[in-house]
Amino acid sequence: MSENVKNEVTVPISGRIDSNSAPAAEAGIRAAITDGADNLVLDAEKLEYISSAGLRILLRLRKEYPELMLINVNSEIYEILDMTGFTEMMKVEKAYRTLSVDGCECIGRGAKGAVYRIDDENIVKVYFDPDALDEIKNEREMAKLALILGVPTAISYEVVRVGENYGSVFELINARSIARILAQEPGNFDLCVKEFAGLLKKIHSIEAPAGKLHDIKPDVIYWVDRLGDAVDEEAKEKLRKLILAVPERLTMLHGDFHPKNIMLQNGEALVIDMDTLATGHPIFELCSVYNALIGFYEYDSEAIEEFQGFDFDLGVRFFYAALSEYLGTTSETKLREVKDKARILSYTRLIGRAVHKGALETEKGRAEIALWKEELIALLETADTLDFSPNELEIEADKANLPEALSFIEELVAPLEPSEKAKMQLELAAEEIFVNIADYAYAPGKGKAKILVETDEEAREAVITFSDKGRPFDPTAMEDPALSLPVGEKTPGGLGIFLTKKLMDGVSYEYRDGKNILKLIKKA
Repeated sequence: MSENVKNEVTVPISGRIDSNSAPAAEAGIRAAITDGADNLVLDAEKLEYISSAGLRILLRLRKEYPELMLINVNSEIYEILDMTGFTEMMKVEKAYRTLSVDGCECIGRGAKGAVYRIDDENIVKVYFDPDALDEIKNEREMAKLALILGVPTAISYEVVRVGENYGSVFELINARSIARILAQEPGNFDLCVKEFAGLLKKIHSIEAPAGKLHDIKPDVIYWVDRLGDAVDEEAKEKLRKLILAVPERLTMLHGDFHPKNIMLQNGEALVIDMDTLATGHPIFELCSVYNALIGFYEYDSEAIEEFQGFDFDLGVRFFYAALSEYLGTTSETKLREVKDKARILSYTRLIGRAVHKGALETEKGRAEIALWKEELIALLETADTLDFSPNELEIEADKANLPEALSFIEELVAPLEPSEKAKMQLELAAEEIFVNIADYAYAPGKGKAKILVETDEEAREAVITFSDKGRPFDPTAMEDPALSLPVGEKTPGGLGIFLTKKLMDGVSYEYRDGKNILKLIKKA
């Protein structure tokens, strides 16, 4: 009747343990304990009742076995143990309801478990590790923290047994994953984009309390370490430097953000699968989004059907639309900048993961790694940082790029709902400054301009900062043109700067760190 594992003995207890039966029950337990056992586990699966006499047995046994544990305790007995403080004195595990997922739709599958829809109201996440109770407890704590901090999520209300494994049950009434909606309702593409990107922005707007979530950066460094001989040391060293240089942040990251983990319920987007929560720079999250929608399937595009339920072309289109919504711009330059930084990390993770799983031993694995490696090396040649700012655009200072520069400014100022007059004046001033940089800053050569857009919705104010590394030039020092002189006596030039100073609520210039920095301030 007993099982001895590493000096731990498990003894079943059953029936009723009351004042009359307690002596015999205690004698039976002690008889079942083998010599040399230094820990005792009581299996209460068949225990129906316990009185104070039975509780006193537990106290005596705990003195002899400080790590005494009760398992498979039914709800009624657990309540008694909890009420009397026994759950604080010793480890007590409830008995878990048995649940079957046979015939249930699998709505998500990750590294640690698979998610099934049980019915219209409930889903269950089944963990692959049969000893996952600590993982389940951790995920429930992460979900509670996220909910407190403002992230809409579902919290497990029950732990169950699914075969030999454990599962965590969530109430999600009539909720459907964005992946499923994308696959079945193409007309709701824009809705899915808006909800997906909006929820991601919400998560990234939250700063987690220090020490509550783990920093993801060491995990990303580990991706580099897993590359092994698949990538040369020079490339790996540059990767490490780029990753280490990413600014430290307490920004909340989901860690596994993709369409199957985002549910729409009554018009609200909820995120599930919370065991991967971390903190760090958003670029570490965007690389995972890229992999879930594009990266994993660049070699075998049909594989996305099995995981996400829609085709590769839709995955590509959804990624770019969601990235545009997330960044708040349609600027191809900005989208390409952030995407390429995410891809550097994406390919690093994919190659390391493939090497770790023995992909170099198969023809397909070697082909996948070769594809990802080629892309990675090409991106590393020009990469100087993985950091990015959603409200900053770096663009070639060329008049041909003026429409994109003005569109970027307009999109980021739009939340202020500026008047038509203010919009026109800001566009005119921005055009003058950008064209001046394009025409004169690097002449006769070419160079880049940076445009930083900052807004204050409370003050209804926009601050547009232009910077370039061209020859030093302070436009604010120019004398205003003599507009009252006869046409033949006027000196050409300077009118654009004059207009800019007149139309803006503030204009300032400084030359710092080898850069011209011109700041425009405009009330909406």
